[in-house]
Amino acid sequence: MNNHTPPPADPAIEVRGLTKRFGSMTALDDVSVTIPAGSITGLLGRNGAGKTTLMHVLTGQDFPSSGHVRVFGQTPGENAAVLQRISFVKESQRYPDNFKPKHVLRTAPWFFENWDAEFAGRLADDFRLPLNRGIKKLSRGQLSAVGVIVGLASRAPLTFFDEPYLGLDAVARQIFYDRLLADYAEFPRTVVLSTHLIDEVANLLEHVIVIDQGRIVLDAPADELRGRAASIVGSKPDIDAFVARRRVEVLHREELGRTASVLVDGVDDSVRTDAVNAGLELTPVSLQQLIVRRTGGALGAADAAPSGFTTAGSPRRSREGASR
Repeated sequence: MNNHTPPPADPAIEVRGLTKRFGSMTALDDVSVTIPAGSITGLLGRNGAGKTTLMHVLTGQDFPSSGHVRVFGQTPGENAAVLQRISFVKESQRYPDNFKPKHVLRTAPWFFENWDAEFAGRLADDFRLPLNRGIKKLSRGQLSAVGVIVGLASRAPLTFFDEPYLGLDAVARQIFYDRLLADYAEFPRTVVLSTHLIDEVANLLEHVIVIDQGRIVLDAPADELRGRAASIVGSKPDIDAFVARRRVEVLHREELGRTASVLVDGVDDSVRTDAVNAGLELTPVSLQQLIVRRTGGALGAADAAPSGFTTAGSPRRSREGASR
């Protein structure tokens, strides 16, 4: 009887020291990431952070300036054995001018050996896609639906979605998330979602990579990130004493009168217990809040509400010197 646990599967993607330059501009700067096989990974970050450039390198559309990239253990550039196992769907996807959605679905099996035509047909019904309308006459949402259907029904071992669902309305996006999860459970593969809609996809993700200005600022399992950041509110002296005592990483601080609020990273059970014992109010923050602060952004009023003392119309002062 074999009591040994089987070794973990090789990662789908391994990147080490990847740098990509376009002339004098550095789009990716010494990037190292590992994406587990059989996972849904979120590739998150602001516009221009380097997400699309990284995906272009991983799918062989661009070559690294330096560093090493392995997809399924091989270099992806000009490697048919790797590229035929990849589906890359992006918002700016182009099709022949004379195509209709039905033509896209008919030709897809030429490129994807796992293509499921029946599934594609059900998805077309779900998204109410007019299969006989010219591609150039489709709305932005309908064009997005074409890309989403291709990405899902291809069932490629490695599927990239580079925000192709931005044109979908909220109902259609929820259909996409539901169909993705259901089909992923039945047909496991590696999925990479690049998106700005962090809160919408947070519950889908098993792994999270955050890129900012071409560098990786977060690379961790989603479960590890959930709950590791919190907003802590109390009197200024109590907050100052707590931060000094615990040496937690403060990502943001706000003050109003005698009250202070800090958003901290690195929260564990001992930090939570200490905060409660000190009479401080501790509230978990969302993955989106953590990422926004990690990438130097400002939160909107709805996002900032958990800080505990900000209300609509109330003045807010920040040690960062910005008026929120």
